[in-house]
Amino acid sequence: MRRRIAERIGFPCFVKPSNLGSSVGISKVGTAAELPAALDEAARYDRRLVVERAVRAREIEVGVLGNDEPRASLPGEITYAGEWYDYSTKYAEGQAKLVVPAPVSPDITARLQTLAVAAFRAIDGAGMARVDFFLEDDRVLVNEINTIPGFTATSAYARLWEASGIPYRDLVEQLVALALDRARERSDPR
Repeated sequence: MRRRIAERIGFPCFVKPSNLGSSVGISKVGTAAELPAALDEAARYDRRLVVERAVRAREIEVGVLGNDEPRASLPGEITYAGEWYDYSTKYAEGQAKLVVPAPVSPDITARLQTLAVAAFRAIDGAGMARVDFFLEDDRVLVNEINTIPGFTATSAYARLWEASGIPYRDLVEQLVALALDRARERSDPR
């Protein structure tokens, strides 16, 4: 497996649990010798693992809101001083900053929003999600979809929508209405 990872993905790469968030269990791997420990660490949290090549890219997030007619927020950019966006960078005070709207061109904004909605539809999302991207120059890469993103008044999801014209209170009301709509759909056998 190490040889296959080295040949197909190369180093540096990231090893992570497939179904976890907040960068828990993720390791940045610089050499083949570091790979076994990273695989073991990720396997502590999930039986399925993801290994992906490391990219030098900007980290951009887009909120999605809706059921059958989802829409995307303005994009936000996460900036930080550390080597990568690990758990401590995400949650230690003052380590990361969210800039909304992200300083990107209108074309990139439109591509991010289109891809966020497409990703949401691809997983048959409902209510809300946050889609995280890597932006390598003008190349947009979908990193992951967070179907239950952090949701406080200061969380990225709420801040993305606030900048897009939906204050926190209205966002909560819309999410409740979307959940009720989805519940009605499921209870109606038509």
